[in-house]
Amino acid sequence: MQQKTDSNWPRFVRTPEAARLLDLSPRTLEKHRCEGTGPIYRKLGGRVVYSVTDLEAWVEAAARHSTSEAAKARAKPTLIPAACTAR
Repeated sequence: MQQKTDSNWPRFVRTPEAARLLDLSPRTLEKHRCEGTGPIYRKLGGRVVYSVTDLEAWVEAAARHSTSEAAKARAKPTLIPAACTAR
């Protein structure tokens, strides 16, 4: 039986649950991981997990006051890992 962890311990969710919380498809989150434009994620034992706190921070970082702010907020071009282009 699992013991209850400290309340300060981050809560992690896997891609399908993270996608539901964000109202996105899991595939969209995968694309964001490959492009480096999505929320911070971790690989634990080969599994991709997201901290609920990181998901909330990503949503807050996307807040805009007008459409003209979108141009300023664009991510810098990054190298796309080979694993993301092989489909």
